Amino acid sequence: MKILHVEGGRHLYGGAFQVLHLLRGLHARGHESLLACPRGCALAEAAAPVAEVHGLPMHGDADVLMAYRLRRLIRETRPDLVHLHSRIGADVMGGIAARLAGVPVIHTRRVDNPEPRWLVALKYRLHDRVVAISEGIGRVLLEEGLPSAKLRVVRSAVDFERYAGGCAGAEVRARLSVAEDALLIGVIAQLIPRKGHRFLIEAARDLVLEQPSLQICFFGQGPLADELTRQIAEAGLSDQIQLAGFRDDLAEILPCLDLVVHPALMEGLGVALLQAASAGVPIVASRAGGIPEAVRQGENGLLVPPGDVLALRDAISALLKDADRRAALGAGGRALMAREFSIDAMVEGNLAVYRELMESVG
Repeated sequence: MKILHVEGGRHLYGGAFQVLHLLRGLHARGHESLLACPRGCALAEAAAPVAEVHGLPMHGDADVLMAYRLRRLIRETRPDLVHLHSRIGADVMGGIAARLAGVPVIHTRRVDNPEPRWLVALKYRLHDRVVAISEGIGRVLLEEGLPSAKLRVVRSAVDFERYAGGCAGAEVRARLSVAEDALLIGVIAQLIPRKGHRFLIEAARDLVLEQPSLQICFFGQGPLADELTRQIAEAGLSDQIQLAGFRDDLAEILPCLDLVVHPALMEGLGVALLQAASAGVPIVASRAGGIPEAVRQGENGLLVPPGDVLALRDAISALLKDADRRAALGAGGRALMAREFSIDAMVEGNLAVYRELMESVG
């Protein structure tokens, strides 16, 4: 099978990393993949060994000429189907291009941001199938009017063995400028409002009184960096909370965390949560979107209502005080990832959608 994948993201994390996992899996199974992505993006270099990469200008939702460029690429390369992996204009412009070229098209939806029903009715008319990466996203789409016949659920995956290598504690904590005996919490998320960093800052005021050795690292980048720095300073927590930036060494850092906290208000699934669970790190997270599929209450973490600072504080406090419970939840996370979130399962799930669609149009 020959598949043209379209990904508009420029950085190799989140959805783009899922595309890379899929491309590698399809290559190993003997399928031919083409990748349309922004020129010079990180995914282009990583995918080159397993896909024919076409770097294109991609300028987001307002880039109406993207439809023309993708249509031309489809006509030149003649794929059996087109798989659209991101929004950022690719969902609409890619759908228009595939329709004009007469090629079946699939769109993967990775976020649970609500969309108005009129937009759902118009946009998803372009797609033969819509793949949600979690049951939570699937529910949002159905509630907004997506026909159930179009919807399929294929969960995101994690290379769990990559994160299960154990902790080189002293070296990693020195890298983070954190004391070796500190209790260390990590938040792995873009610095944007819906990720809820502010709720942890509020909760941390009480937590550091209970646990004077507590240190918190915000791993990620985004437009809220300056605002979060100000909030941390105003809370008197500049010595306890640091913005550690985007990291390409998370596979080494994660096993050295005592706890991962994810206080998001909305989340499609949360790849960082899958990575944390793979590393055997217990999690405290919001009961929002697809998060309860990645964090199972009492199995690999604790869930709290979104935006509830007191519940967040109490859940974190309970785990920081109980090392045995943290260890049990960490072991539960590793087992869950191996059982339900393997890369093979994700690749086979997408292949099943491809085959079903090709049979229906053939």
